Amino acid sequence: MSTRILVAPDKFKGSLSSSEVAAALATGLRSAGRPVDAVEMPLADGGDGSVEVALRAGFRRQPVRVTRADGTDGVADIALRGGTAVVEAALICGPTGGPPSPLTATSRGVGQAIQQAVGHGAGTVVLALGGSASTDGGAGLLAALGARMSDRAGNPLAPGGGPLTRLHRITRVGRVGLGSARLVLAADVDSPLLGERGAAVVFGPQKGATPDEVARLEAGLTQLVERLDRAGLPASACARRPGAGAAGGLGFAAFLLGARYRGGARVFLELAGFDAAVRTADLVVTGEGSLDEQTLAGKLASVVAVESGAHGVPAIAVAGRCLLDDPALAGFARCYALVSREPGCARDRTLSARTLTAIGREIGQSHYPRRVG
Repeated sequence: MSTRILVAPDKFKGSLSSSEVAAALATGLRSAGRPVDAVEMPLADGGDGSVEVALRAGFRRQPVRVTRADGTDGVADIALRGGTAVVEAALICGPTGGPPSPLTATSRGVGQAIQQAVGHGAGTVVLALGGSASTDGGAGLLAALGARMSDRAGNPLAPGGGPLTRLHRITRVGRVGLGSARLVLAADVDSPLLGERGAAVVFGPQKGATPDEVARLEAGLTQLVERLDRAGLPASACARRPGAGAAGGLGFAAFLLGARYRGGARVFLELAGFDAAVRTADLVVTGEGSLDEQTLAGKLASVVAVESGAHGVPAIAVAGRCLLDDPALAGFARCYALVSREPGCARDRTLSARTLTAIGREIGQSHYPRRVG
């Protein structure tokens, strides 16, 4: 009788997608010389790769026309199934490959994609908020949905977070083209919009912002909140909510539009059908690029371990690196780290995939823990 192993990893950010990680591990498991049924279920937490995960779960691909972060026109994929759509910020307003432009990058395309998702019949739009290049507080998204922003002289405001410092008036903030569609904010960060834990200070440098540019972005986001408050909207309250700082403040704009926040990991476990799959599994293999203290705060791998444990199924973690003193605290029966075996994995995708396959083979050959009961 074969052992059923559910392979359910997140991406290894900057190296391999969750599909590539799952495929490499499953290849190793199947080559172990023991009767193993390896079921691949790549997952996401709301960041890069969210649409890909939805497509593997049975959603269909729908190209939409959008404005990229740099203001150019482009096409991006969203995922549709029934009345649900997945819109991934990273595919729409993520880095374009050119020099970073943290002050002018816009989130307008995300608003355009939401409108088109609703136009294709979506009554629920899941916003996968991670991997954006913009820090405009979702001003671009709001503009795509009808908002009008101007400076003191009445001139239209240029796109991006930098020009927000000149914002004097904002009107017509609403949900043009959305009807009664529900927005679900799926993210793996709980940052507020402003302050030391906010979108500009924490994530601005990752998007190429210098210290002076971070200060300008913070000032622009503060101005956006103040002007929205004056327009009679609950902006200050929305700015303080966990997740408001996700994707350069896209979470903040989504909250203004009535979005409900959910941890990205749990959203995508549901979309992928994890609960049904784990019920027939003897073992789960999960993982992500780095297992660290943030893992304990609800990152995908730990959520997988918790959900697996609830069904009496042990979970093994495979990571690029493991900084946890005791992986058991995160619910893992065991943890394998690539860099402890091959230090060059951090810079070599091919070596990473090969090492994952070797680890998968080792797991398949070992006397791993089995389902309880």
